[in-house]
Amino acid sequence: MAKKKSGWTVYYFIFLFWILVVLYSYIAIFIKSNFEGESISLIEGVYFVICSMTTVGYGDVVMTSPIGMIFSMVVALSGVIILFALLFPFVVMPLVEKQLKGELPTRAPTKLENHVIICGYNKMVESLVNELEDHNMPFIVVDDDENQVRSLLNDGIKCIFGDPGKDEVMELAGVCRSRLLIANQSDEKNASIILTAREFCNTVEVLAIVNDKNNSDYLKYAGANRVVSPKSLLGSFIGRKAIEPLTDRIVNSTAFMDDLEIAEFPIYPGSSLLRKSLKESKIRELTGANIVGLWKGGVLSLNPRSHDIIKRNSILLVVGTKEQLRKFKRLTH
Repeated sequence: MAKKKSGWTVYYFIFLFWILVVLYSYIAIFIKSNFEGESISLIEGVYFVICSMTTVGYGDVVMTSPIGMIFSMVVALSGVIILFALLFPFVVMPLVEKQLKGELPTRAPTKLENHVIICGYNKMVESLVNELEDHNMPFIVVDDDENQVRSLLNDGIKCIFGDPGKDEVMELAGVCRSRLLIANQSDEKNASIILTAREFCNTVEVLAIVNDKNNSDYLKYAGANRVVSPKSLLGSFIGRKAIEPLTDRIVNSTAFMDDLEIAEFPIYPGSSLLRKSLKESKIRELTGANIVGLWKGGVLSLNPRSHDIIKRNSILLVVGTKEQLRKFKRLTH
């Protein structure tokens, strides 16, 4: 699309340039014959105009009358504006820069199959891309932002340039060979992406990321198998975290050997454990639970020492029965 647009821009400037050359040439012939008493041919008129517009000015054909001089200045200024102020900075230089940078990829590798197609890249899917890379799961990003695509290519992320709502782009992304398509643009564009994907393949799993939860049903009608609202999920997560200190219910715990469970517990302001060492806190004596890990400064220590201090930013990894974990949680409040 960008290539076609730039191509048409070049043709437009060339067409405009030659229209002005022909027009100015006939005006030059008219001025020479009627105001300066000298006749020139069409070739000489074109020669005068091109020399003036390109500011070469050999002086073979010159205007001597006042109106001819004014016309010569108009021709010269027109040439400066068209060639040096428009053509070079907006057409020639971008084409040269594009050639130096190289063409953006527009087609997924033919060997790529059973992959994930991510339509639209932003910070929200950055973690997803990292997870896919860690699990060696094939994927490709489709984005119509040229700068974004170049940035992804520099980071070594597979991507193609194009509008994922277009039939040809979706076909080149290998939607019929993919296992999952993620629509991650505006709700309107997501609907177009889903409809386009369904035209090629009805079996591919489609996940839509919706901005406005009220549009979820529309995206499902368009063909999305699942619709996810990050704002809603974030709100639910914040709500759970807000009420967690006020309840005894243990969330996000994992079963661990028969009736034992393992869970992480943040330390809340006002907790009796604050500023105490693990030995001073007497956690085992009070709750029966065991401390098996301690997060400090973003680093997990699986062999916490008895003199380690429990701080506000500490997170304790605790093993115990449900009742023991409930007792420990009360100490963290």
